Amino acid sequence: MKFSNKILSQTLVQLCLDKGIDHIIISPGSRNAPLTIGFGEHPAFKCFSIVDERCAAFFALGIAQQLQKPVAVICTSGSALLNYYPAVAEAFYSDIPLVVIAADRPLDRIDIGDGQTIRQQNVFENHILYSANCIEGEEFQIKNETEINIALNTALELKGPVHINIPFSEPLYHTVENQLVWPQNVAPRLGTEALKEDLNPFIEKWNRSKRKMVLVGVLPPNSLEKRFIEQLAKDESVLVLTETTSNLHNENFIVAIDQLIAPLADEDLSKLQPEILLTFGGMVVSKKIKAFLRSFSPKEHWHVDSKKAYDTFFVLKHHFETSINSFLAEFLPKTLPLKTDYRNQWLAIKRHRLQRHNIYESEIPYSDFMVFSEIFKQLPKNVQLQLSNSATIRYAQLFDIHDSAEVFCNRGTSGIDGSTSTAVGAGYASKLPTIFITGDLSFFYDSNALWNNYIPKNFKIIVVNNGGGGIFRILPGEKDSKLFDTFFETKHNLTAKQLSEMYGFKYQTIDKKEDLTENVNIFFSKNDGPALLEIFTPSNLNDKVLLDYFKCIL
Repeated sequence: MKFSNKILSQTLVQLCLDKGIDHIIISPGSRNAPLTIGFGEHPAFKCFSIVDERCAAFFALGIAQQLQKPVAVICTSGSALLNYYPAVAEAFYSDIPLVVIAADRPLDRIDIGDGQTIRQQNVFENHILYSANCIEGEEFQIKNETEINIALNTALELKGPVHINIPFSEPLYHTVENQLVWPQNVAPRLGTEALKEDLNPFIEKWNRSKRKMVLVGVLPPNSLEKRFIEQLAKDESVLVLTETTSNLHNENFIVAIDQLIAPLADEDLSKLQPEILLTFGGMVVSKKIKAFLRSFSPKEHWHVDSKKAYDTFFVLKHHFETSINSFLAEFLPKTLPLKTDYRNQWLAIKRHRLQRHNIYESEIPYSDFMVFSEIFKQLPKNVQLQLSNSATIRYAQLFDIHDSAEVFCNRGTSGIDGSTSTAVGAGYASKLPTIFITGDLSFFYDSNALWNNYIPKNFKIIVVNNGGGGIFRILPGEKDSKLFDTFFETKHNLTAKQLSEMYGFKYQTIDKKEDLTENVNIFFSKNDGPALLEIFTPSNLNDKVLLDYFKCIL
């Protein structure tokens, strides 16, 4: 085994090893050669080579999402680093531990006209948990060890992105046979701190309130203990609203929030208005629940999270800084179930909505709505389901998805830019077969995601191609203006066929109702290699079908 002769490289490699950070995604370059040698030569690390840095960062994010531990990305100096920014922002808002390691020129080479140099220090300062700016030279060894320890421990402890900037002077490729430095490993402080505040005032308010709403955002599968799910589901004064990305299931929970809320008049919304709102989990998809709770505000909004609380509904009263399981373990045993009609009234409306939903499904023409309905009906059990943003995640909110599916979506920034790359990384790290559902713009935008040698054989992509950004037809705005087709909907005639052939995906297509059921079934049943199903839908009909849906489920 060889080592880079650069002390900084050896220091970083050893500290990553000590802390169990062993998945390393490397993009090619010269300035990062000491890091490539250091990690690539060491048998304890799983190293991946991905050329496009934006794709590499989202690929790493997908692995970290599944492993629930830090994954590192390494790039050369200059603009390469900036391509990590979309994934850094996503990791920041989604609480995913991403370790960005950037090679740099020494400080005296910055801003003198050398190639591939930018001001790399603190470049992510608005969306990073810690920036470690190392300095080359043995006299700075203690400082560098401290900075790297802090950065890596921050990623481990706070579950988010960190940036380690490491300058290397030339020559870059020299190696030695023996390790030259043994840095001190400062152990991270892991585990959730116990709740230190008095819960009695909150329990008293909870026990007096007849209308309590629990709203759950993004959660990894199996986050909430089953006993807490069952206790929340039994209380008739508690209405639990979840989303597709919440990965929580109970027949007494409301899953399709928009389906419930969208048709309601103000008189009905006032009856839904909670006295207390308890939230936990990550970002909430539904715009309608945000609009409702901002207009019909609860008296109290409490959020449970060990790290942060957003005042999403403008009435946040308290932040319980602990994990949701720790909070509920102390809170729920002291609560008293109340006999009210709050939950049961809305569960009855939910059942009515589902009846109307089924009728509407049987009557609609071939469209995005019909396609998503068929996909989720036939979705295999025990899969990892990755969803892209924009229309895909919003359609997914309207349909029943089997509770054996583990559902993920990049909801931190809600961007379309790295959904495919994230899904590929997650598919690599997961033990489950992975199905990724995406729209056409999101897929083509991130098509370099398929330039990847680590795509598992049981990885499937479904591209719903409506010839542009179909969601813009649903949003307010003038649809007949000369700007709409080009700058909002961005119409195109692209297909995924050539990309599938280039990257070795088995390609299948659907473009009419008669082929939908049979061909979706065939697509799901074959598992002999990565496959892509492209389903073409009529762009000028999808918005009407969806908007009519909310009128017809009253």
